[in-house]
Amino acid sequence: MTLLRILALGSALAVGGCSGTVNRGVESVHQPVVSRAAYAFDVAAGPGGLAPGERARLAGWLETMRLRYGDEIGIDGAGDEPGVQADVAAEAARVGLLLADAVPPTPGAIAPGTVRVVVSRMTASVPGCPDTSRTYQPNFEAQTSSDFGCATNSNLAAMVARPGDLVLGRSAPGTTDTMVNSKAVGALRRAAPSGNGGQVTNSAGSASGSSGSSKQ
Repeated sequence: MTLLRILALGSALAVGGCSGTVNRGVESVHQPVVSRAAYAFDVAAGPGGLAPGERARLAGWLETMRLRYGDEIGIDGAGDEPGVQADVAAEAARVGLLLADAVPPTPGAIAPGTVRVVVSRMTASVPGCPDTSRTYQPNFEAQTSSDFGCATNSNLAAMVARPGDLVLGRSAPGTTDTMVNSKAVGALRRAAPSGNGGQVTNSAGSASGSSGSSKQ
């Protein structure tokens, strides 16, 4: 009876030792995952542009979104009107963005006489990290630890300026555009100091428009 109990306990320990994340190679199983969220905001269109007061509403919404490098903004609906495009482009330029040629789909129908402004934001993260599921277990197969790669890939996901580049990288242009390189420097120089009401760090706060948000 005692022998059977010992064998049963040994089998249970063997099964328990096989649990947890398995890293059989030198390439970590914990890889960055890129997700995209689309935030929609509907504004009324008028003759020759946005309706009176709508441009101020749009400016306030863009301010609460805390747009940053890598975000994209575009128009859905009656965006082919030159006046509407000009008004939205002017507000986008105030936050340092250009209008995108295409926008991701958003739920809900666009009411007649309105224009939907869509902000697309990508984020990168490494799910399952840190992973200590096999840190203290015996390893008789010379595998890397369950947490292998978490630090490197998590830092990469946090530091990449455009998370979408992790999915599809960009080739270097043949020539260097000094205007692109100096754009961020100029924005920092024009920004108000943090002690005088300027933005200190990037906030993780979220904002919602009249049509809410959708994730893909």
